[in-house]
Amino acid sequence: MDANDTVVVKVVSGEGEAEVVCALLRTADLECGYRDTAAIDGPFEDLTESGPREVFVSKSDLDAAQAVLADAEG
Repeated sequence: MDANDTVVVKVVSGEGEAEVVCALLRTADLECGYRDTAAIDGPFEDLTESGPREVFVSKSDLDAAQAVLADAEG
């Protein structure tokens, strides 16, 4: 997935939740990934694996991903 063609679909509390959200999106055949948010920026950012994560999808998949997540939350 080209980083320039991605958009954040959801920000979650940590890596475990990001894995669950991505698994849900993948069941709908949507490619996704996750990364640290800017909230982790600091002197110890490379020493910690906790903190918020941004779940991202291709820009063209944004509407479908939002629908999948809305159905799961509703």
